[in-house]
Amino acid sequence: MVIFLLAAPSLSVAQENETVEDLVTDRPDATESSRAVPLHSLQVETGIFYESFKETESHFETIGYNTTLLRYGLFKNFELRVGWNLEETRTTFTNSQLADVASGFSPLLLGMKVELLEENGWMPEIALLGHIQMPFLAATAFRPENTGVDFRFSAAHTLSEASSIGYNLGAQWGNDSPEAAYVYTLAYGYSLTDNIGLYAEVYGDLLENSKANHFCDAGITYLIKKNIQLDATIGRSFTEGQDLLVSAGVSFRIPK
Repeated sequence: MVIFLLAAPSLSVAQENETVEDLVTDRPDATESSRAVPLHSLQVETGIFYESFKETESHFETIGYNTTLLRYGLFKNFELRVGWNLEETRTTFTNSQLADVASGFSPLLLGMKVELLEENGWMPEIALLGHIQMPFLAATAFRPENTGVDFRFSAAHTLSEASSIGYNLGAQWGNDSPEAAYVYTLAYGYSLTDNIGLYAEVYGDLLENSKANHFCDAGITYLIKKNIQLDATIGRSFTEGQDLLVSAGVSFRIPK
């Protein structure tokens, strides 16, 4: 799920003397931001996506009808996270006209994010994220036997008033596989205007006993209000597998 995001350019006056903090989200890219949501604020990040994998004897497609992540600032610099996706998968074999179709909810995601360090010179802003995936709350077709776990450190550097980089390092265990997948991401963001941001990213996973997967994507964000943002993304893999990823979504923060 979801990512490094361009922050809104500055604080602004919302209602008289009340200010609205920067809207920093974890979508649309794979790099998780190093910012927790503000104290007692609820942030909703949702969208849709289409993903296609082509292999020699099959074609695998996934449509995400709903990829919602809820983030709540429980304490200062600490957030709780809940995510649940509604997906449909379709597998078509080369030697057959029939398709194997499955749909339903993926395992419920429960997690947290805590800010560890503020940016200071060459030292980046750093946060720690962790999640567990609850298999018993998933549709039968998407239900693994074991609980999935992941963690990652998220960091960010400001390069200029208009640009920044974010990167993640971590590991995950899931899909009933005992081997760890070591995760990395690197994203560059550029504020084209006060409301429009662009980003480009590389990311992947390094499996203990299998070949690595490497991906790239790029996208755009549009801040229509200080607390509402639209996004769109397109990507694919460097390695054999994913030949197309497209997604679009909206993120918004409900005031305290």
